[in-house]
Amino acid sequence: MEKGIEVFLESIKEKLLYMSSLASKAVQNSVKGLLENDEKVAKSVIEEDKYINNLEVEIDSLGLEFLARYQPEASDLRFIIAVLRMNTDIERIGDYAVNISNASLYLLEKPFNATLIDIPYLAEICSRMFEDSMNSLIIKDVSLAKSVLERDEKVDNICDQIFREMLTYMMENPKLISRGIQLILISRHLERVADHSTNIAESSIFALEGKIVKHHFEEI
Repeated sequence: MEKGIEVFLESIKEKLLYMSSLASKAVQNSVKGLLENDEKVAKSVIEEDKYINNLEVEIDSLGLEFLARYQPEASDLRFIIAVLRMNTDIERIGDYAVNISNASLYLLEKPFNATLIDIPYLAEICSRMFEDSMNSLIIKDVSLAKSVLERDEKVDNICDQIFREMLTYMMENPKLISRGIQLILISRHLERVADHSTNIAESSIFALEGKIVKHHFEEI
């Protein structure tokens, strides 16, 4: 590989990994703010989202510059296409962390013990899916990426369970309806984190093997 191409690709990769670390921290802190009723933590997630947004724009610009300057082929082309896809997914994960934090701030006024339901368990699975989806690209592990795809259904099932539990709470006590709706929304935001992590894993498989597995996982 030409030295200039290698250096450019490494620079883009480092920025993508830094962006993913910020988004991962944002998701974890958004849930921490919820579970600990910590206004400061919740607000920090919202405030720091601008750094993720700025990195998305920067990585997009670098990716387009790389395509124009080097006109890459084969693995380099697949890699940069995957990076641009991942870039969008990571930014959206940051947005969902902000949504969770906004819901947490609402619940500060009307507390509800979120540990009574499966929010912490769901958050743990979704956070690990995100981390593993990125690690699959870093360590070039296709099997790790495929394991992320396999976990998505489990997340959907947990979200359905949370919905049923919250519906029961709300039916038994109508005063909990507004809080219950917020917790259902939080579970859906976490589900979307898992969905975007699945997208990242699919992009990782594309970068590493050149396979397009989106929408037909059963064929991989």
